[in-house]
Amino acid sequence: MANKGPAYGFSREIQNRIDQKYDQELESLLTDWLMLQCAEKMKDITRPASGKLAFQTWLKDGVLLCHLINSLSSDGLAVKRVAHHEMVFRQMEQISQFLRAAESYGVGKTDLFQTVDLFEGKDLASVQRSLMALGNIAVTKGDGKYRGDPMWFRKKAQENPREFSNDQLRQGQNVISLQYGSNQGASQAGMTGYGQQRQIIN
Repeated sequence: MANKGPAYGFSREIQNRIDQKYDQELESLLTDWLMLQCAEKMKDITRPASGKLAFQTWLKDGVLLCHLINSLSSDGLAVKRVAHHEMVFRQMEQISQFLRAAESYGVGKTDLFQTVDLFEGKDLASVQRSLMALGNIAVTKGDGKYRGDPMWFRKKAQENPREFSNDQLRQGQNVISLQYGSNQGASQAGMTGYGQQRQIIN
């Protein structure tokens, strides 16, 4: 599965379009965040070389991703067993565990990448989008678990319910909304009847 050959023809064209969505600046931002966020759990973490392939290799075994979601979770045990594995299926399993934990944390299914998007490098732009969505939720929660510059991510809109008393609701029923229109100041002065020529006098 991981040794799949290069694509040709129409498949190659589609893959090229997907690859063009990859953002080098976003890669740098996400790398900065992951290094800060995971520094406590991974003392030996090193910054990868710039480039899509290096970014993929950095995340491919799922270890860094699992430490990331653990550092954000309330009990630090979103993924209980995290370890470096040489076996492919173990690495893919850790990526899958990260995805399940990220969904439980609040990331929507539509914002999550597929395991093969990362492991086989099929769509690393979707990996970037998923990490951005995770960062947005981490900043929005504001529970002290997030590490990094809050300006790196956007706060999600939050519910802001209003409470009105019965008196306020009754008063509102007596107000005519401007959505119904208004005839204040309306006048037919100066208008000519339908079908008649308008007289313009200099």
